[in-house]
Amino acid sequence: MPADMDAVALLKADHRKVEELFEKFESAKSASVKEKLVEQICTELTVHTVIEEEIFYPACTGQIEDEDLVQEAYVEHDGAKVLIAELTGSKPDDEFYDAKVKVLSEMIKHHVKEEEKRAEGLFAEAKEAGLDMDALGERLMARKKELLAEIKSNGIPAPQTRSFHGHELEQGSPLQAA
Repeated sequence: MPADMDAVALLKADHRKVEELFEKFESAKSASVKEKLVEQICTELTVHTVIEEEIFYPACTGQIEDEDLVQEAYVEHDGAKVLIAELTGSKPDDEFYDAKVKVLSEMIKHHVKEEEKRAEGLFAEAKEAGLDMDALGERLMARKKELLAEIKSNGIPAPQTRSFHGHELEQGSPLQAA
């Protein structure tokens, strides 16, 4: 991925990559291939949600016209994080594994559609607000590289939710009351 991508181009490239991984999963037959694809999907989504939540969404907050878009994006991320936590702690022969991947794929498709809507999506609003997309792209790319290195060393971290309260997510564990 080029280091000089603007923020929207970088985030859209992430979206395309994950869509491609979900397509590969749908046609995968072997458990080991499915497991590797899910690991890649969960890694990509974990990194993507972190860079959006740490950098892109805060840059949009107070700048875009429809503030609800950012709030909805956080909640959509949190829903995906629950499934990511479930998937990273399970195996392809576990009950509901394929169903969880399918539902995660559908959630992500919806989220991407919301962000990428031509006139009223989050990306369009961020551009309309005059945010410095080149500077944001540099920050997103730098953080993305850091996160990928951390995941390579330590594995995918347990997700942290923003909008879900009263529980703690752990990889592969059901929701626990706090």
